[in-house]
Amino acid sequence: MKTDNIQDIYELSPLQKGILFHGLYTPELGLYLFQITYRLCGDLNLIACERAWEKVIERHTVLRTGFYWEEIDKPLQVVYKKVKLPLDHYDWRGIDSVEQQKRLKSFLESDRQRSFDFSQQSLVRLTIIRLADDAYELIFTKHHLILDGWSQSLVIQDFAQHYAVFCQGQEPPSELGTSFGDYINWLQQRDIAKAEAFWRQALKGVKSPTPLTNLYIDNLSNQEERYDEEVIYLSEATTAALQSLARQHRFTINTLVQGAWAILLSYYTGKTNVVYGCTLSARPLDLADAESMIGTFVNSLPVAVEVDAEVFLLPWLKQFQAYQVEMRHYDYTPLTQVQAWSEVPRGVPMFDNILVFENYPQKDKLQGLLPLVTHP
Repeated sequence: MKTDNIQDIYELSPLQKGILFHGLYTPELGLYLFQITYRLCGDLNLIACERAWEKVIERHTVLRTGFYWEEIDKPLQVVYKKVKLPLDHYDWRGIDSVEQQKRLKSFLESDRQRSFDFSQQSLVRLTIIRLADDAYELIFTKHHLILDGWSQSLVIQDFAQHYAVFCQGQEPPSELGTSFGDYINWLQQRDIAKAEAFWRQALKGVKSPTPLTNLYIDNLSNQEERYDEEVIYLSEATTAALQSLARQHRFTINTLVQGAWAILLSYYTGKTNVVYGCTLSARPLDLADAESMIGTFVNSLPVAVEVDAEVFLLPWLKQFQAYQVEMRHYDYTPLTQVQAWSEVPRGVPMFDNILVFENYPQKDKLQGLLPLVTHP
């Protein structure tokens, strides 16, 4: 390894170690590789795009990070000073629209199958395909080893803001983003004994996961693997009522949603004590600039709740929200460690259903940030 281009070296977070392990031993599954596409309509300035992407890569250390694990005791992540700009662009204007869509579908599929080499100097790539004089397809591909959903939104926002500045013929200030290494240092200073005490108490009495329903399928191993999706939109009136309730009683919408899910599990299963999985942003409350830090923080952990039909709803929700606030101080704990502290037997999952409440600081859209009309 040449050292003249190395800016920093530090350990992986527990979450990163797990992702790296799965990526190395099951690369054919394409786990943790995500692709986001945008259809942009307008006069795209390709030079400004390239300069903006270059500036974003310069600003954020995780976008210049590779990983090393061979012949060393524990894996390390290496931040490089300079990396080759992960940007490709193609011009398909001479191809008819039907053939363009065929090519685009094929390209997107091959891009998803083209895994990242974890030892390379960047685990993101940006592709711009020109379809017409005023139509472009922008494809952002990244690995979860370096970026979670929150960070992805911040990167897209940063890219769009720099693009707008360059389009105006101006130069953005040379400001570096917060280093992900600060988070690694923060992790290494945690009091593991306090985390253990919290999780042992929180999961006391939990010996098995709460099923979503009491319906079980016979001969499950013989069933065809299938995925379905159901999209439900709340009406404006329902949304306004929830927001009003939250403001009036100082709840977060997240508390209301999780409370409803816990009650639903209790109703379906007839159990007063339920446990489900919850995906958390896991950004430290006491780490400077954590909200704007780029990296992988998100964590999935068990939430154990007692649902007592004799308790009034509002006091129960307040107690539940207080528990969530306390849990925030320990949401960095790896799930494997939490399970080791619990009474759930080894080999048995902590939960079999999971709730994800996404509340990103910036919608993962370019509309309003790029001077273009965007289409999902």
